[in-house]
Amino acid sequence: MKAVVYSPNPENPQLARAIRRLERDVLRMGALVEQSFRLSHQALFSRNLTAAEELPRLDKKIDRFYRQIESECTSIMTLQAPTAQDLRCLSAFMQLVRDLERIGDYAKDLAEIAVKIFPYPPHSSLPEIAVMAHHAQAMLATSLVALADLDEAGGRSIKHLDDAVDNAYDHLYETLAQQRDVQGVVEPIILLALAIRCLERMADHATNIGQRVAYIVTGQRS
Repeated sequence: MKAVVYSPNPENPQLARAIRRLERDVLRMGALVEQSFRLSHQALFSRNLTAAEELPRLDKKIDRFYRQIESECTSIMTLQAPTAQDLRCLSAFMQLVRDLERIGDYAKDLAEIAVKIFPYPPHSSLPEIAVMAHHAQAMLATSLVALADLDEAGGRSIKHLDDAVDNAYDHLYETLAQQRDVQGVVEPIILLALAIRCLERMADHATNIGQRVAYIVTGQRS
């Protein structure tokens, strides 16, 4: 079925402008989340603790965007008499920024894991976990491009990319859980298990964003 691309109601230009501003703010928030993901990657895989120190500051900015966008969506819904199409877009934005906010939280968690694991020698699974992280970052980037372009097909395609992350998670979890002859403390293994869980959840939220973009465009939920 051919998608009908969403466009704000032209008969209410004030509302149309408000929704366009909201979309720009969501994309700005998304850029901050992408940056936080990149920094967490540097912290964990390049052992860059300076990058880890940046995450709390970025997370506060992301949280401010989240509260602002949610508040503006609620205000528009209650005060500007949006059409059903507009309501669909606003409700999707409110859910979408929640996904972005959660990805930002997981990025901060990864940075905290990087700090805790720093004193230990690098684990043999780190290169494979780094590949998993690259896949999850690519999913986030793809979801934000789909939002910027209101690309239904791009939004739906992310669900297929999630399979690679899920498979990596299953394999890595099994590898970490079945590790034998562990010398010394087991904290590094526990921390890496937490890290791959964070990455798996980040990929899930990126998938959600893609699905919400498709909903904005078509009005149909997957």
